[in-house]
Amino acid sequence: MAAPVPPGAPRPGTNMQSPPPPPNYNPNFQSNPASLADNLQNLNLNRAPSLPNSGPRPSPFGQQTPFSQSAPSSGFPGVSPPMSRPGPPPAMMGRPAMTPTGPPQSTLPANVPQVRPTGPPFSQPQPFGPRPSQGSLPPSMGGSVIPPSGPPYSGFPSFGVASGGVPPPQGVRPSPFVSSSPLSGSPTAPPSSMPGGHLTNGPPMIGSGALAGAPRFPSAASLTQPPFGPPPTMASARAPPQAQTMRSVLGGSTISAPPGPPMQPPSPLSGMPQSRLSNPASPFGPQAWQVQSQQVIPSQIPGSAQPPRMIGMPPPLPNQGMMAGMPPAMGQHGAPLAGPSKIDPNQIPRPIPSSTAVFHETRQGNQANPPPPATSDYIVRDTGNCSPRYMRCTINQIPCTADLLSTSGMQLALLAQPLALPYPSEEPIQIVDFGESGPVRCSRCKGYINPFMKFIDQGRKFICNLCGFTDDTPRDYHCNLGPDGRRRDADERPELCRGTVEFVATKEYMVRDPMPAVFFFLVDVSTNAVQTGATAAACSAINQVISDLPEGPRTMVGIATFDSTIHFYNLKRALQQPLMLIVPDIQDVYTPLETDVIVQLSECRQHLELLLESIPTMFQNSKTAESCFGAAIKAAFLAMKSTGGKLLVFQSVLPSVGIGALSSREAEGRTNISAGEREANKLLQSADKTLKTMAIEFAEYQVCVDLFITSQTYVDIASLSVIPRTTGGQVYYYYPFSALSDPAKLYNDLRWNVTRPQGYEAVMRVRCSQGIQVQEYSGNFCKRIPTDIDLPGIDCDKSILVTLKHDDKMQDGSECAFQCALLYTTVYGQRRIRVTNLSLPCTNMLSNLFRAADLDTQFACFLKQAASEIPTSPLMQVREQVTNLCINILLSYRKFCATVSSSGQLILPEALKLLPLYTLGLIKSPGLRNDGRIDDRSFWINYVSSLPTPSAIPLVYPRMIAIHDLISKQEDGSLIPPIIPLSSEHVSDEGIYLLENGEEALMYIGGLASSSTVQQLFGFSSIDEVPTQLVLQQYDNPLSKKFNDVVNEIRRQRCSYLRLKLCKKGDQSGMLFFSYMVEDKTASGPSYVEFLVHIHRQIQMKMS
Repeated sequence: MAAPVPPGAPRPGTNMQSPPPPPNYNPNFQSNPASLADNLQNLNLNRAPSLPNSGPRPSPFGQQTPFSQSAPSSGFPGVSPPMSRPGPPPAMMGRPAMTPTGPPQSTLPANVPQVRPTGPPFSQPQPFGPRPSQGSLPPSMGGSVIPPSGPPYSGFPSFGVASGGVPPPQGVRPSPFVSSSPLSGSPTAPPSSMPGGHLTNGPPMIGSGALAGAPRFPSAASLTQPPFGPPPTMASARAPPQAQTMRSVLGGSTISAPPGPPMQPPSPLSGMPQSRLSNPASPFGPQAWQVQSQQVIPSQIPGSAQPPRMIGMPPPLPNQGMMAGMPPAMGQHGAPLAGPSKIDPNQIPRPIPSSTAVFHETRQGNQANPPPPATSDYIVRDTGNCSPRYMRCTINQIPCTADLLSTSGMQLALLAQPLALPYPSEEPIQIVDFGESGPVRCSRCKGYINPFMKFIDQGRKFICNLCGFTDDTPRDYHCNLGPDGRRRDADERPELCRGTVEFVATKEYMVRDPMPAVFFFLVDVSTNAVQTGATAAACSAINQVISDLPEGPRTMVGIATFDSTIHFYNLKRALQQPLMLIVPDIQDVYTPLETDVIVQLSECRQHLELLLESIPTMFQNSKTAESCFGAAIKAAFLAMKSTGGKLLVFQSVLPSVGIGALSSREAEGRTNISAGEREANKLLQSADKTLKTMAIEFAEYQVCVDLFITSQTYVDIASLSVIPRTTGGQVYYYYPFSALSDPAKLYNDLRWNVTRPQGYEAVMRVRCSQGIQVQEYSGNFCKRIPTDIDLPGIDCDKSILVTLKHDDKMQDGSECAFQCALLYTTVYGQRRIRVTNLSLPCTNMLSNLFRAADLDTQFACFLKQAASEIPTSPLMQVREQVTNLCINILLSYRKFCATVSSSGQLILPEALKLLPLYTLGLIKSPGLRNDGRIDDRSFWINYVSSLPTPSAIPLVYPRMIAIHDLISKQEDGSLIPPIIPLSSEHVSDEGIYLLENGEEALMYIGGLASSSTVQQLFGFSSIDEVPTQLVLQQYDNPLSKKFNDVVNEIRRQRCSYLRLKLCKKGDQSGMLFFSYMVEDKTASGPSYVEFLVHIHRQIQMKMS
């Protein structure tokens, strides 16, 4: 498929026609990957007007195009733009464009030049490319020393002495935080490249350009031609070998009450740096937790490889737990400490930013390495376990029994994101072709061959690591064993040494020929949609993405419009112009033509562009207010039924007639707050079973529906969203739709939707070792049999939550294996099986579980479970459940893992010390607050259902930065300025701030903001003149340029264009901004300090 070019990356300017790829063509090689980097420039939207035949098109909105000039495409000779990492949705390689008939009208902000990159010829497309790093986002602190401030206060826990302190190096200003064991230095990026070997289906390793510490892509080594795949000019490069990253042993840090008279420190714990979870015998045994005197170290030890983190990462798991003393304050060993003191809110656990990428080897010394935080920037070398981007477990050691898991209070679950985007410089996923025999599998459980299957009897048999069955090795797969018991060819075979591989599927994996790439666009042309500009915005966006669809004869397109009737269009080339075919029967719908409604893109491009330009004017005088959404999607489905494919629906009003018609359940004009507590959950359930029945039928015929809601009123998302959720699709929500500011986001969202790495007609199953079984799957899919889930569409942004349960006891010290297999069709029609393996140690010790907890995955699990409860339970009950989950985990740690101490101390496990903060953020999130619109809550539930792990924490604890002093801020190597805690104490009335959560961005202007700063950023001399519907522009001054760079970098990191909203002090928009101040006391919940006190009191009550 087209190389995904992000919202904004330039796009190919070549107009050369190329033949389709060979049948078993592998879309992941690049003849000169280094040159790719030069073709990517961040957030340059739309194509350059300098392309052939590109006369200007009239704007569908009757306003002037924000762009006045074009930038040259970065691939042309003589132009060498500064390289940024691949853009918002990661920009992968450029793709060749057909000669356009004219550039579509841009509706995008003027800060973004129009450029399309020149790409390599079509013989080298690249469907799987790198995800932009999550960089510049915060790591959490190590074990904290929290200095006391202020007078004694009896109501709050006092924080103080930390364990495991290390004196700071000479001449370095001590930080208020201490890390429990020193980290040894380690490179932040891999050194040089190893020669590659196998054919790959992974991302191109695009040079990371300006990214600090990441190398440019090495020039591809020339290799011998593999037995199948791309033309001989292609090559693969493997990720370079890396130095081991040293991490401290997992554990907790303590915060206890500050001492009055200084205490004599006992000898410090000798925390030997570890880079993985060791077996339970060694440093993971019970520890003597000793109180240290107040020593501090700088939070960044020079030369240390501290994992970088995004909002809310757990730290590199150190040796102690956090302890907060409640008066009367006691030390860890029960000795009373003099003088309790008030908590300093500036010193309680918070995420800390960092901008360097850490290097992660998935296994070392035949043991699993705990992964870096999901929200951090990391580069993975797959050494047996899969990259944590593809699959993560909530606990990186598996409890041997169900009782042990239950005692811990934690969840045991996997988060699988099988098509996730890798980091630019990571090694691509290798493709393995076993020929007609297909991949080697266990004959009992059907598990696929993987690095953890054990070969015995001189290689003639192998033991399945999932079910324990012994199988004969196929004769043509036999190889002798070396002295270490491994096959001699293990390191040459990706399936025996890599955690993630992709097998070429044979005929037995197909019930029919792989489906073509079908894109059917369905546009609402009711009066409301036309008048608000939504119809014109949708047509403009579709017109612009046509050239981004995959090239070749397999790409098919169709289009229909609907109001109270359905209008199909015959796009056959023989006709002089498209022919409209109207379907008036919206109760018993049909498709007017068996053929010619969906045709090859290459045959109908001109007709399609002509039609898209004329649709807004064709319906401009329409007086039809009704919408037959249900009938329209049913009719489109009938047209697609024989092939399957993607149905992209643009809907603006509540469906009011025909199949699946809905009534306005949310009484217009009445506030929803009255419904907030009593019956709100009923309004969050689908009103009509018809749509669910249709959705299951769509999934059966491999039709994936994406819904773009461009509305200014209630549309009952709870009912409409059933269709995308069941078919593996997605809901996009633009409320209230603005014809001025939203077309840019609509275009970028649509473009990323069709160009991102994705698969069709997929089936997924997770297999586990004996002793563990899958309890439930949750996400956007259809499930017809208990063991598998059907995914008519799956892409790089979708994750599946797999909850696990024990069905037997496991052996302490053994390993528990998980295997996720995804059978899917690529956009080029190849059938593939992506197999992802993870093998983790089992433990009988509760303390090991807390050291090995993965905060990001645990919290993502919390978040998804809360979202699934909201439609069936009162909000108050869901908030209590979430709070109790947090309390029970901390209670278990306090009760069973902390050494004897006063009940006046709140002790937090180091790996989970930010859990209370994120739990509080979840309680105050739009999904769980009492106020807010029903549709907003329904959208939030849908957004969360397939949300990938790295996006979970930013959703509830957004990133806030100051933009009024961007120029004066000291650069730390990161483009993004330091993050600010989410508390109104940190928001100055003279300041201007940006707050973003991965989906939208709020810009807040304080009441006393400097008029010169406002003028530089927005082009207006006073705050009152700045319009609320903001289209970001770049002005000719350093502050404006820097601010645009920051916004573009955030969009690139988040793989999302981000909807910008302006918030001013004193009005409704200002209140919206302050509703995100998680650490403040608000109507929706307590302050952060009060929440810690509440948790502590609950633990005390349960302990007593």
